[in-house]
Amino acid sequence: MPIKPDYVKKTGERLMERYPEAFTDDFEHNKESVRRLTNVESKPVRNRIAGYVTHKQGAE
Repeated sequence: MPIKPDYVKKTGERLMERYPEAFTDDFEHNKESVRRLTNVESKPVRNRIAGYVTHKQGAE
C-alpha cells in the first residue's frame, strides 16, 4: 500500500476531529463532505483525502 502524503493525512485527521458526524465508511459520501468542508480545488487531492478518511472510518 502506498504511503499517503503528509498533507492528506493531516487534512483528513483534522476534518475527522472537527466534524466527526460528517464522515462514514462510504467513499461517495465522504467525497461530498470533503468538498463541502474544505477549499481544496484539486479533485484528485479531494479524492485522496476522502479515501484516507474512508479507510480510517472502516478501521474503527
